[in-house]
Amino acid sequence: MNTVSNTLWRTKSVPALLLLGLLHHLTIHKRTFTKLLSAYILLYIFKHRRTAIFVNPRKDLKSPSGSLPLVGDIVMMTFQPRTQVSQLNEQIHRDLGKVFAITLPFVGRVVDFTDPVVLEHVLKTNFWAYEKGEFMLRTMYDLLGKGIFSADGHLWNWQRKMASHIFNVKAFRNYTSEVFVKESHIVADYLGMIAEEERTVDIHKLFYLYTLDSFGEISFGQSFGCLDNPEEESVEFAAAFDRLNSVVFNRLFTPGWQIIEHLTSRGRQIRKDKETITNFALKIIRNRRIHGYDKPQKDLLQICMEIKDAEDGRPLTDEMLKDLVLNFIIAGRDTTAQALAWMFYLLFRSQTDPRIVQKLVQEVDDVLQGQAPTYDSCKSMKFAEACLYESLRIYPSVPSNMKVAVQDDIWPDGTKIYKGEFVSWNSWTMGRDTTIWGHDAREYNPDRWMSGEKFPAHKFPAFHVGPRTCLGQQFATAEAITILAILLQRFTFDLVDPDTEPGYLPGLTLHMAEGLPLRVHHRPVFPSS
Repeated sequence: MNTVSNTLWRTKSVPALLLLGLLHHLTIHKRTFTKLLSAYILLYIFKHRRTAIFVNPRKDLKSPSGSLPLVGDIVMMTFQPRTQVSQLNEQIHRDLGKVFAITLPFVGRVVDFTDPVVLEHVLKTNFWAYEKGEFMLRTMYDLLGKGIFSADGHLWNWQRKMASHIFNVKAFRNYTSEVFVKESHIVADYLGMIAEEERTVDIHKLFYLYTLDSFGEISFGQSFGCLDNPEEESVEFAAAFDRLNSVVFNRLFTPGWQIIEHLTSRGRQIRKDKETITNFALKIIRNRRIHGYDKPQKDLLQICMEIKDAEDGRPLTDEMLKDLVLNFIIAGRDTTAQALAWMFYLLFRSQTDPRIVQKLVQEVDDVLQGQAPTYDSCKSMKFAEACLYESLRIYPSVPSNMKVAVQDDIWPDGTKIYKGEFVSWNSWTMGRDTTIWGHDAREYNPDRWMSGEKFPAHKFPAFHVGPRTCLGQQFATAEAITILAILLQRFTFDLVDPDTEPGYLPGLTLHMAEGLPLRVHHRPVFPSS
């Protein structure tokens, strides 16, 4: 620029001098613009020194240490092991109290809370102010599609009404006396062989096989045959399902996951796994269309196939039915199997008072008198139910959850929530909170459920709260108590490693990372039959 200016100056012509003045003027303005832009950038960075880009700062909310300019808390969330996210949440709440917020690029602000009163407000009192939202639908789509667990509004409402037909007391009686007992005896016979051969068994994996076969028979009219050969490494569908479960969970902490998956081998595996679970579900549906259904009691699939779409009155397409099938599999297989596995860990670990197992076995013997469980006898085993619910309090099958505000709101504690902000809660953290459960919150104490106090759902949210409360709570309870009772009638157990807490895998549900190896022994005294 200086060379050009000198040349123009030497010409002394009027046009040259005018041009020289214009260049000088532009140079001054360019410098001014650069200074103003630099000042604006510095001011923006200072203003967003603890929040992600495009997220307005909020001084009224606490946030974890380590938040960075423009990227917010993404570094903390990226480098925190996914197998420790619930422990991290618990630690932050211990440090900051009942409410804190994090910000993530291209996601926004997430306000996390532990107050049961606030949970009741979000999930029940002001239910329609919060939805799963487009972000969750897009993130979970490869696993859940537009099924009940990712849907909102009318799409959720009619699916729930439809599913409610299968979860009723009459059905529970039939499930308990027929399917649950039959499948439990298959498990027990297999464990009898393990005991005779003095081998160890991964009870966590076995419970998965039990719940998948049971739920398949009840909901889709067919056992998947998982228990035909428990020694197999894994069922192809189940392995693909578990991988996708982990994938969609990790997406929550990975901005730009679409690009990463498109450019890496991860994307190919995701597409392969999605094809596997899709074909699995479609095969069930198409077999039903071809062969029909002639049993007196309709299963879940038949109810779904006979219902009409809420919008156009037409029967549901195979794609819609596929989403329903996969959503109910995650509910019917994963959550109950995991609850059973974590209960077995808590019952037989070295830190647990052995009198708890003694009391449980005594109840099973007194109520059943050597007979198979029924719906009524399962309802009578209150201590067994207490052991299950106490396990779910400490190790909830769905440890965390999130929604998005679709309108401004003010919580009972005074916290302001603005439209577009996410709210989240962690049942793992709430179950260990001494301000909620008392000084022994971290202890396994089933007797807390035997005091006569009925804990409200917003204090014990293992089965959710409000209109989205789990329809299958009594179903899962009966299923778990049935197999627990049958196994305790015949066997005693001890963990291979009773001193170490199992780790968990990242996912929407609390899957044990390495399973739960244990030894099985025939009971010295077997109840007369």
